Amino acid sequence: MSFLLRDASEADISAITGIYRDSVLNGVASYEITPPPEAEMAQRFTAIVGQQYPYIAAIDDDGSFLGYAYASAFRTRPAYRWMVEDSIYLAPEARGQGIGKALMSELIDRCTALGFRQMVAVIGGASPASIALHLKAGFVEVGLMQGTGYKHGRWLDTMLMQRSLGAGTTTDPDPSTYPGTLFAG
Repeated sequence: MSFLLRDASEADISAITGIYRDSVLNGVASYEITPPPEAEMAQRFTAIVGQQYPYIAAIDDDGSFLGYAYASAFRTRPAYRWMVEDSIYLAPEARGQGIGKALMSELIDRCTALGFRQMVAVIGGASPASIALHLKAGFVEVGLMQGTGYKHGRWLDTMLMQRSLGAGTTTDPDPSTYPGTLFAG
């Protein structure tokens, strides 16, 4: 399958909402039970891109929306500002086609270029496919939280994975640059 990656835009909100809706209803990556409406997804998108985090779309040659990835704050306390959490969602027909790998690679590259030092994955349902994707991208397992969610009639575990970006923890970050200025006030 041929596809391209580009910045996601507000025009993509309907497609983003549809993919996320499928994930909420049929998967365990998200622990939401009820899919949020398009207006809520638009607010979430605006909040993420408004903080200058990357939000990437995957589109096929025909212009069909295949999936998306974004980085966001892991936690909002200022000392966490050098760490981002990744999120990747794919349309069912796009899974297993290398699109998740491409989105992950692009997300890592963009977050590294922005100056982030760590990326964390919070993998709902401890999904074997998501864990494999993250391992291939250089993440390591840092913890398994058992029974963290109850969805689709079963208890779900959450896998935590982490990957250093750029210089990681080998040097001090420059607080005068982004993301050092995040949460400044």
